[in-house]
Amino acid sequence: MTDHSNRHTGENVYSCSRCEKCFSSRSGLRQHKNIHTSKYKCTECGRCCQSDKALAIHRRSHSGEKPFECTVCSKRFITAGSLARHSRTHSGEKPYKCHVCNKAFNLSGSLNRHMRVHTGDKPYKCSLCNKSFSRSSHLQRHNRCVHNNRKPHHCPYCGKLFNINCYLTRHVRTHTGAKPYSCRHCSARFTWHDQLKRHLLKSHSEGAWLTCRICEKKFSRSGHLKDHLRRHEGVKQYVCSECPKRFCTAGELKYHQLTHSDYKQFCCGLCGKYFKRKVTVKSHFKRCSGKPGFSFI
Repeated sequence: MTDHSNRHTGENVYSCSRCEKCFSSRSGLRQHKNIHTSKYKCTECGRCCQSDKALAIHRRSHSGEKPFECTVCSKRFITAGSLARHSRTHSGEKPYKCHVCNKAFNLSGSLNRHMRVHTGDKPYKCSLCNKSFSRSSHLQRHNRCVHNNRKPHHCPYCGKLFNINCYLTRHVRTHTGAKPYSCRHCSARFTWHDQLKRHLLKSHSEGAWLTCRICEKKFSRSGHLKDHLRRHEGVKQYVCSECPKRFCTAGELKYHQLTHSDYKQFCCGLCGKYFKRKVTVKSHFKRCSGKPGFSFI
């Protein structure tokens, strides 16, 4: 396979022997290696750059200099390339298109990550359990969730603990009712990004559905399609540590494991009774609030 075709498929076949970062072409790897031996080193953070010009641009991150301004929202950027990429959020331009499913992206990196859905490439491997991931962020999340039991982020409303701050941010919306995701075509707003994505697909035909090759059911997320395909294939890779039961998804396993635990994290705000599952406390709350003689006043 040629370097050119690697760029289209998103396959990273050239690995750096110093840091194990992978690239789709020899030239990309060769250019990257200059970073490890470069004489252009930042005196503030020690980062190595490929040229004097690149070092000058990098120093702007320390000085706060942002010479490029967006004409729409006045947001400023360190480089012209960053401004060009940002401008696409206003114009809606998506110049990078997947040749397999025609899904379009505004960033080349987003297309490269998307291509791993089709190629199955998982270049990021956990050094502790050898599990592989298609994105570095997924590997980082895996390390925090599986190999690190610290949960430093707590909810100010209910005290629930989280090991990742973004999980806390999303959880807090269940208390505040915040809807940070707005449709650019209409006035609709959503709590979750997935809801916005489905809305754009269903109401404005923006984006591309992911279709099951067996039953043609459509999905907005590749992860949901993968979970669905496991059901067709009978694959149950998630095994309960307490009993022989197996499950298709991690969510199903987590839900099942509550049967082996006495931990009850969901509390009824009316009577103070605790429950293991959110769906149980919701149905209980409806019954509790409907008791004769009960009043919110």
